[in-house]
Amino acid sequence: MGCGKIYTPKPNYKGYSEEIRQQAMKIHFAGASGRKVGQVMGFSKANVYNWCKQAKKNADNVDK
Repeated sequence: MGCGKIYTPKPNYKGYSEEIRQQAMKIHFAGASGRKVGQVMGFSKANVYNWCKQAKKNADNVDK
C-alpha cells in the first residue's frame, strides 16, 4: 500500500548558488543598495537583505 508520497531521486535546487549570493553581498557591502543589486543581478532586493542578515547571524554565532 504505502504512504502515497513520491520522491525525486535527484531534486532540483530552486535557489541561487553560494557564489551568486556571495557576489551580491559583496556588492551590497561595498555600498550599493539592496534594490540596485537586485536590479542588476536579476532578483529581489529582499533576497539580498535576507542573505546579509543570515551572514551576520552566522558570523555572530561563530564569535561565541
